[in-house]
Amino acid sequence: MRLPGRITPADVPRLCEELSALLRDDGRGGRSPTEVLCDVGGLVHVNLSAVDVLARLHLTARRRGSWVRLRNAGPELIALLELVGLPELADAA
Repeated sequence: MRLPGRITPADVPRLCEELSALLRDDGRGGRSPTEVLCDVGGLVHVNLSAVDVLARLHLTARRRGSWVRLRNAGPELIALLELVGLPELADAA
């Protein structure tokens, strides 16, 4: 999963639905993935909207027995995740 360059609060439901679709059983006895790589390297603005999306994606994944692992997270994003109390996402970067 790749996050867009700019994230607004309006993006949260769509991105959570995209993740849910990725985690759904394929209906043929397949299993959903236990880990989802989320590429955040394209984020133009590291802000609280990005943190909100990541927190909600994390919750969506946990509800389905999976977790989100960040790819290409820069130091600003990692510091912000730690600052707001989401060290488990910062550690996954």
